[in-house]
Amino acid sequence: MRDFAAVEAAISAANAARFRVESSRPLGGGCINQAYVVEGGGRRYFLKTNRAALADMFAAEAQGLAELEAAKALRVPHAVATGSADGASFLVLEYLQLGGSGDSAALGRQLAAQHRKTADAFGWFRDNTIGSTPQINTRTEDWLAFLRDRRLGFQLQLAGQNGLNPKLQDLGAQLLARLGEFFPGYRPLPSLLHGDLWGGNAAFTTAGEPVVFDPAVYYGDREADLAMTELFGGFGADFYAAYREAWAPDPGYAVRKSLYNLYHILNHANLFGGGYVSQAGNMLQRLLAELG
Repeated sequence: MRDFAAVEAAISAANAARFRVESSRPLGGGCINQAYVVEGGGRRYFLKTNRAALADMFAAEAQGLAELEAAKALRVPHAVATGSADGASFLVLEYLQLGGSGDSAALGRQLAAQHRKTADAFGWFRDNTIGSTPQINTRTEDWLAFLRDRRLGFQLQLAGQNGLNPKLQDLGAQLLARLGEFFPGYRPLPSLLHGDLWGGNAAFTTAGEPVVFDPAVYYGDREADLAMTELFGGFGADFYAAYREAWAPDPGYAVRKSLYNLYHILNHANLFGGGYVSQAGNMLQRLLAELG
């Protein structure tokens, strides 16, 4: 980002105090947005930028962070401002110094506390994104319908539009027709979810405090969050032991976690193709085999 004038104006308005960028440096590591640290007058912020067309994505992220912050369970960076100018959109966040080691058990307990915040329906008041893919959050009191239509079915539809292996459609149709069989005697609550809780979206501050970021917030079965923590390497034994002690998952979670992670693998298949397509097909086959 070459001109920070709009960012300066947005921060100044949010804080009712004039802010000017005196220094900036780009940060690496993101695959969707550009990121910077901007500083001025003894204040420091984390800045994410992208094309102007994606301004609503940043607005949804800011609202998701506010929803998590209001739960007062897990620390998230405070969303300071959003905006767009000169063909770019941006999101300004509180700067947190990350990189320390911390108490994984505390992260597990705090996630369980976040999941205790519930709503009267599944979904959220607005749509957002999972990665750069639209995530449909139209609210319903029927979790199976939400999972079928707004999550797995939507990703399978995208897979068809993207010309991915047609076998995904055949296997997916079989799975969607039998979703109810994965929930014998289990009725999920609409819990507040981070929505994209893999290891890259959680860290500790240098003071050791757990922090989560880059959410895809909605209210859903808490098992969906817990499942994703296991998808790309896991969060460590202390985390899971503490979560179980705070709020033990239903025994059927051992099977359903693959059902919930199928959503994310399908999304990766739609975004990146490659081996994720065959991984999604294998997951579908295994889930159908669980049903006999």
